[in-house]
Amino acid sequence: MLKLSLTFCSDKIHQGGGVAAPVGGQVFSEILPYLEVNQGNTEEVEEVEQIETPDIVGKTIKEAESILKESGLELEIENAPEELDKENTLIKEQTPKAGIKVNKGGKIYITIE
Repeated sequence: MLKLSLTFCSDKIHQGGGVAAPVGGQVFSEILPYLEVNQGNTEEVEEVEQIETPDIVGKTIKEAESILKESGLELEIENAPEELDKENTLIKEQTPKAGIKVNKGGKIYITIE
């Protein structure tokens, strides 16, 4: 099975999909015939639901876990101490930021105060 990957870098965009997808499509439309690959020979890919990330900065870890669970997302705490008070520890930063679309079941990484 042939697998191809394309990396597109630009410092003039805020979100890559809107710019990279058309560029990738153009590049692959020129590469595939050269490699004698039938462009109609594709696999069905199941569409993944996209979810807008909620704003959890300033909330406690316990509150954030509840919000993310309800949204279908997971919480990942970066550099968490062994003893962590989830009811009183506040979230300082989150990645990705609030409002960004991510795949359902994805992780939101947080930094705590």
